[in-house]
Parts: sequence; C-alpha cells; structure tokens
Amino acid sequence: MTIIKIQNLKCHGCANTILKGVQAIEGVTELSVDVDESKVTFSASDYSVIDVVKTKLSKLGYPEIDASNTTLHKAKSFVSCAVGRIND
Repeated sequence: MTIIKIQNLKCHGCANTILKGVQAIEGVTELSVDVDESKVTFSASDYSVIDVVKTKLSKLGYPEIDASNTTLHKAKSFVSCAVGRIND
C-alpha cells in the first residue's frame, strides 16, 4: 500500500474529485481518501504508477505535503471541491 499525505483536502467534495481522477489511472487499486488525515491510500501495480498518481493529485490541486503548494494549486483545489460536491 502507498500512502500520500496531501495538501488542500477540505471535504468530501474534494475526496470525490480525487477518487474519480485517480480511479481512472491504470494500475491503481484499493483506493481510499481520508479527509480527516489528508491522505490518499492505494495499491499500485508498479512504482511508475505512484508518480502518475502524484502528478494527477497535483494537477487536481492536491499536491503532496512536501511539494510546493502554489496559489494555483489552492485555486484548483477550490474548483475541484465545488465540482466534487456537485457530482456527489
């Protein structure tokens, strides 16, 4: 199992966006998002899939804890949050 602690995770709307985005990545299984602990947990078929997931999370506005958290990431996370709430 891989656990990635992320930034900007605020609610279930955010979690829904993350689930939809990351589930679409080939090689990802057993995916879950823990809103309270700001973490994404999943199994990956190989190490390259982990990098793809990290990139996808960042593009959605949820970069890894140790990564840069720009204003653009924060703005994307607010949009992702709203879209996730609408699609819930």
